[in-house]
Amino acid sequence: MSRRAWALFVAMCVIWGIPYLLIRVAVRDLSPGTLVFARTGLGALLLLPVALSRRALWPALRRWRPMLAYTVVEVAVPWLLLSDAETKLSSSLTGLLVAAVPLVGVLIARLLRSDDAVDRWRVAGLALGIVGVAALLGLDIGQVHALPIVEMGVVTVGYAVGPVILTRRLSDLPAIGVVTASLAITALAYLPVAILDPPHRLPATAIASVASLALFCTAVAFLVFFALIAEIGPARATVITYVNPAVAILLGVLLLGEDFTTGMAVGFPLILAGSVLAARRHRPAASPAGEPEVSAAAAAQTPQAPS
Repeated sequence: MSRRAWALFVAMCVIWGIPYLLIRVAVRDLSPGTLVFARTGLGALLLLPVALSRRALWPALRRWRPMLAYTVVEVAVPWLLLSDAETKLSSSLTGLLVAAVPLVGVLIARLLRSDDAVDRWRVAGLALGIVGVAALLGLDIGQVHALPIVEMGVVTVGYAVGPVILTRRLSDLPAIGVVTASLAITALAYLPVAILDPPHRLPATAIASVASLALFCTAVAFLVFFALIAEIGPARATVITYVNPAVAILLGVLLLGEDFTTGMAVGFPLILAGSVLAARRHRPAASPAGEPEVSAAAAAQTPQAPS
């Protein structure tokens, strides 16, 4: 890869590895619904000028039914549940659980009889990942709660279903338009929550966390991600999915003093290896670098969206 490609790759690994830390800090002072509103509202405002300049917003809004479905399963519901789960779970554990999205994606592809073949390697990866999740939760059973684990289960399913909607119903649209529209729709949906449940106090740490989530982990993240796809193609860009959990664990342990548990030590390598095998697939050649627009279909080639 070129130096620019490496710079974009490293940036994405870090940018999409830190939301779990920031969410964990923000939910100490903001309710999950208010946090989702603040993050998506600011993110939409930051991306709106780009989407308008590229005339990418209106085509997405014209397909309001699939746009609404995508927004619900990829942003509105997962970001709320993930934020609520982090009121009880560590940022390290939530980041690691999201790493199981490729495993869920394989199951969904199988159920939908996708053209993406499920060979023996992907089946082996699925089995290995399931063992990793079982080890993660089983060895740390005294440190986890049932409800947030169920919430994270819904999050992983949503993150796996979202790309299916993109590829089947929104694949010909510019991704920047789809992303901006989904953020704006989510912000409008959570506006009543923010009005009825404002924070009682808003310390500098909470403000910095929300601003960083909106600016770096949402607006900048998507722009850098699209640039990375244009530079190296969607297939190679998926590797960031396997690095993000490691960044989440490292930041949680170093900055928040979270424990690196036995379950993480055993489960993380198994989930990582299982996800790599499960995400193996044959893909068409990447688009040439410098492509003016990245389609929603190309963005959907990665197993998950930013958390």
